Amino acid sequence: MDRYKIITDNGKGLFAERLTSLYDSLKEYLGTEQAENRRLCYTKVLLSDISNQEAELRYSPLMTELIGRAACTVIQQSPTGGAKIGLLVKTSDEDDGFILHSLRLTDEEVMNFGSYVQTVMLFEKYIALLKAEGLTLKDHCIRTWLYVRDIDTNYDGVVKARNDIFRQHGLTVDTHFIASTGIGGRALGKNVCVAIDFLTAPGIRPEDILYLKAPDHLNPTHEYGVAFERGVRVALPTKYEYLISGTASINHRGEVINVGNVTRQTERLLENIGALLADGGATMSDVRYFIVYLRDLSDVETVDAYMAQAYPDVPRIITYAKVCRPAWLVEMECIAERSR
Repeated sequence: MDRYKIITDNGKGLFAERLTSLYDSLKEYLGTEQAENRRLCYTKVLLSDISNQEAELRYSPLMTELIGRAACTVIQQSPTGGAKIGLLVKTSDEDDGFILHSLRLTDEEVMNFGSYVQTVMLFEKYIALLKAEGLTLKDHCIRTWLYVRDIDTNYDGVVKARNDIFRQHGLTVDTHFIASTGIGGRALGKNVCVAIDFLTAPGIRPEDILYLKAPDHLNPTHEYGVAFERGVRVALPTKYEYLISGTASINHRGEVINVGNVTRQTERLLENIGALLADGGATMSDVRYFIVYLRDLSDVETVDAYMAQAYPDVPRIITYAKVCRPAWLVEMECIAERSR
């Protein structure tokens, strides 16, 4: 099985001091993993202020000696609890063949382009990478993360661009879409408003994929104009891996429910995740970690207390990242695994 570790800084000192603290923690953890013949697969780095922190991170021993040994992605989604930097680390004792592509644009590339054009540019960059390896978007991309700055303004352009790209490449209601999280986040660059991570499975076959549905809990996404799968189960040689898209408090008609009540929204979204996992033969006990996105930082204590009681043994990181509908106060994504 894969192993996921969440590490945040100790909430004390300057950013450089926190990088040193994380370096020590991660080095010790990776040493323990190496002793068990487990390797680093990728790291997701969450920053509180990417404009002022990215360069220092990039040249730090944490990046050059540890994180940079494998794929990584860096995004501004502020960890809660006073941390400036949070890490989601994946290690494994087997090779699932997955490749994480973290694609970003520069201010020079985007000029004055808005979220629609920027999204198209990123997908086209990724599709070119796939083509060079004899792969396609439709057959080999199994998961995306779309990070949108000022999501209340820019999300519509992202949705339209993704819909158009998918139609051009044969991803439709009658075929399939791709599991995804579309969430608030900021990449480096004052004019950059979209960043995307792609998870690629070069050796995957159509029969290895099950697109998860829970019609009693969640409607198909195309019914409200977006194009993503609620979740996907990937059959690997020794296990099933479940990639659950960003999930919120929604019903089978696509309506936001429990408006204004973050506790009940948390409860309902977890029920929705459980229903999706059940469609693939898994349960909530198979979840390996949660990433929790909050629209309002003042809800952190309420949501953290709920998760600590409901899932005390599952690692989680809570971040400040606005959800794509204003009425959604909280969203979560997760990965689950189950032996075959």
